[in-house]
Amino acid sequence: MFRYALRRVFAAIPTLLILIALAFFMIRAAPGGPFDTEKTLHPEIEAKIRAAYHLDEPLIQQLGRYLTGLAQGDFGPSFQYTDQSVNDIIEQGFPVTLTYGGWSFLVAVLVGVSLGIAAAVHHNTLLDYLSVGVSIGAQVLPNFVLAPILTLIFTLWLAWLPGG
Repeated sequence: MFRYALRRVFAAIPTLLILIALAFFMIRAAPGGPFDTEKTLHPEIEAKIRAAYHLDEPLIQQLGRYLTGLAQGDFGPSFQYTDQSVNDIIEQGFPVTLTYGGWSFLVAVLVGVSLGIAAAVHHNTLLDYLSVGVSIGAQVLPNFVLAPILTLIFTLWLAWLPGG
C-alpha cells in the first residue's frame, strides 16, 4: 500500500510540472502585462522595472527561475503590492482562510452526515426526498451564485459572521 501511494505521488510530479508550465505560458500569452496602466511609462523606467522583475529574460529562463522559486517555497514578488512578496500576502490571509475553511468543513460534515443518516433511516419518505434534494441542489448550484446567497444569510440576516 505504501509503495502504491509513493508511486502515485511520484506520478503526480510530472503532471504538476506540466500544469504549472501550461499556466505560466498561458499567462504570458495573454495581452497586456503586470505594469500596464492608463498612463504610459517612460521607456527607460519600464525597462528598469522589467529588469528588476526579470521580465526581460527569455521565457524559458523565466520559467526555470519560477520553478526554482516554487521548489524553495518562494512564490516571488507581488506585481500589485510594492515591497511585498506573494508569500507575505498568503501569510497575512492564511489564518482567516484556515478559520473559515475549518468551520465550513465542520458544518458541511455535520449537515451532510446528518442528512445522509436521516435519508437512510427514513427511506422513501418526505424527509428522504427533501434531504437528497437539498444535497443535490447544493452540489449543482454554482459557487458564484451560492456565495452571495450565503453571505447575505450569514452576515446580514443572521449576523453570525462579519461582513466585508
